Amino acid sequence: MRKSLPEFKYMTFDVVGTLIDFEAGLKDCLSEIAAEAGIAIDGEEALGLYRAARYSKDADLFPDDLVRVYLEIAPKLGLPTERKHGQRFRDSAKNWKGFADSAEALARLAKGYRLIAMTNARRWAFDFFAKELGNPFYAAFTADDTGTEKPDPVFFEKVFAFVDSEGNSKDDILHVAQSQYHDIGISRKLGLTNCWIERRHAQKGYGGTIEPAEFTEPDYHFTSMAGLADAVAVARS
Repeated sequence: MRKSLPEFKYMTFDVVGTLIDFEAGLKDCLSEIAAEAGIAIDGEEALGLYRAARYSKDADLFPDDLVRVYLEIAPKLGLPTERKHGQRFRDSAKNWKGFADSAEALARLAKGYRLIAMTNARRWAFDFFAKELGNPFYAAFTADDTGTEKPDPVFFEKVFAFVDSEGNSKDDILHVAQSQYHDIGISRKLGLTNCWIERRHAQKGYGGTIEPAEFTEPDYHFTSMAGLADAVAVARS
């Protein structure tokens, strides 16, 4: 039987895709480069190409890897192929926006839980994301801190060890994420209670996120962070 929302002490969050709208950020940057080159691109096509290029064996840590990704997908989109554009694509992460409900929902949730960020992004990028979100996190784990990326169980074990050091356990965690591949499936296998934020509920496919081998039915399911924060408020009333 799943725990009720008020029973958790921590909420751990995937950041890119759950709280930060990286798909809009990627498409906006590519569209700007395209406009300057006098062409137009299809945003969903670009996300598909990004996804295929991003999840390759020679991938670097995110978002540094966006330089390589850009140089791979640019010819397929008819975009200029100079490295400076790849660097611009990478640096666009500094300006990616949170979803409209992210900062407010996190501020509400921070009143009742210890919020922990778990991001595959490097620390330099996470610092921009955290500022965009209002710096709501009690602790944060990045690819630089863990030496790996989700869905590697090692990433989660680092967080479990931190929670254990505070006298608590993974049973006190609700893991919140939009990625079935990176978060929901592996969190289930590791015995975590999870919450799926289905950001693309009104769109087809998985966009810029790799498709999971199989779908995992989450313990909690909302289409927005606001929905989660509202559900917590109701459960606590």
